[in-house]
Amino acid sequence: MNQPQAPVPPALAHRPEALLLDFGGVVFHTEKRPEGRREAAALLHRHLARAGHVVPEGTLRVSLDAGLAALKDWKNAAGRRREPVELTHREIWEDFLASDLPDPVRAVLAGSAGWLLGELTPLLSEHTVRPGVRELLHTARRLGIRVGIVSNAHAGRSHRALMREHGLEELVDVQLYSDEVGIRKPHPGIVEQAARALATRPERCWFVGDTIDRDVAAGHRAGAAAVIVTRDKHTDHPPYPVSVQPDAVYDTPEGLVPVLAAARDTPPPPPPVAARSPRPGNGPAALLLDHGGVIANAVKDPAAQREFGLRLAARLRRAGHGVSDEDSVAALFDARRAHQRWKSEAEDGPLVPEITPLQYWQGFFGTAFGSEVRNWLAAEAVALSHEWAHIKSRPTLREGAAELLGRCRELGIPVAVVSNTVCGRSVRERMASFGIADLVGVHVYSDELGRRKPDPLTVREALRGLSVDAGACWFAGDKPGRDMAAARGAGIGTTVLVRGGSLDDEALTRHLSTPGPTRPDRVVVSLAELIPLVSARS
Repeated sequence: MNQPQAPVPPALAHRPEALLLDFGGVVFHTEKRPEGRREAAALLHRHLARAGHVVPEGTLRVSLDAGLAALKDWKNAAGRRREPVELTHREIWEDFLASDLPDPVRAVLAGSAGWLLGELTPLLSEHTVRPGVRELLHTARRLGIRVGIVSNAHAGRSHRALMREHGLEELVDVQLYSDEVGIRKPHPGIVEQAARALATRPERCWFVGDTIDRDVAAGHRAGAAAVIVTRDKHTDHPPYPVSVQPDAVYDTPEGLVPVLAAARDTPPPPPPVAARSPRPGNGPAALLLDHGGVIANAVKDPAAQREFGLRLAARLRRAGHGVSDEDSVAALFDARRAHQRWKSEAEDGPLVPEITPLQYWQGFFGTAFGSEVRNWLAAEAVALSHEWAHIKSRPTLREGAAELLGRCRELGIPVAVVSNTVCGRSVRERMASFGIADLVGVHVYSDELGRRKPDPLTVREALRGLSVDAGACWFAGDKPGRDMAAARGAGIGTTVLVRGGSLDDEALTRHLSTPGPTRPDRVVVSLAELIPLVSARS
């Protein structure tokens, strides 16, 4: 029987090219089977016995109960992530359902992980087709609307079997399950992937789910034309407060049938483009700066570096490792040279990773010593990187830096620092010591991001925080091959090369005489030269 008609929300006025449906709570209603866990434990008992392991069913039941409770908590926590990935079948058994069972037992269960999860799904829950689902699917078929299933599932194979058993498989055009594609809602990628599989885009799809924290969030993040809820047992009880809301709510899929049938077969109007208030004159919308060589210059301090090596040797000896002063100092300078070589080699590819503290101290410094020393280095790597960053050189604030940042603050021009560094924490501390930390709004440091310039992701991440058009921004750096390349790759409109940084004038002159994408738009000797430029008014 059709539900009473309510006013149709504007988002549902236009017919979609595709209808994307959740499995549980939309296509099927599920109820826990009272005897399900007992039968599941019996299944596991029989399976293990074939491998020679006699595990009491009661023991297996306790492990299942604990694992399913922990798995529920994990799924709720994953729902808060922007782009959660799905657990593998083996992880579900090894880390959740069987984590407290003996290792040989876990190995057997993990070896049959996918099959066992497929068997458990129908044992643990009853599945019934929800009211109106068949009519909804037939209506979509009649109107030429493609249909996809988009579901978080630990056993997509069992969901496919249920679709087939209930005669629904032929009424859908694609099925995406999180255990098969590796990501789970609210990751927008699973909605985008379903839309692409149906030769369309999310903004031409209606997405229908039953949960606010996973389905509604995923649909909105993907940019679906409409996000709809068919109320089920989880709808009104999200695990935590959720700010997003659906465009429409129906008690069952039956309520959506007449709405889909009545939707106009015309494309929706394009979304309005938010007007950007232009900044008066020619100043930048935002200013992005490198730190080393631009905001501050640093002079290497070999004496302090040697002293650090001596202290490190003493700490290692106190921890029971026979490391001499000479070996520690030699390993420290060898590590620095190895790091320089690594940076040159790493920057050849399109994706440029940053080295981790563990890689630096175990892989560069620790190669001179045995595994026991490397174990200590692994434990202390992060703290060592912080101390080393402060010790290895003496920084001084460059002329005009504080004045430029202060002028940007007066003009309302946001500032970001984008820096390659072994320790972003130390960069923040140095800027605080110079009295300029509160003049910087966005910080992107390679050790924290995991990528380093010339990778344009470093600059894009700053732009994401600034929320401004890249073409209206300026980027000032001192290294053409890293700073200018990263800025150009991210679409920065104006690049500025600051002389007097890490490269000498001869090297810079050679670079400036060669045309190419890393050639800057402006060259300055001091950041003070930028003050009248950022203040420009037409």
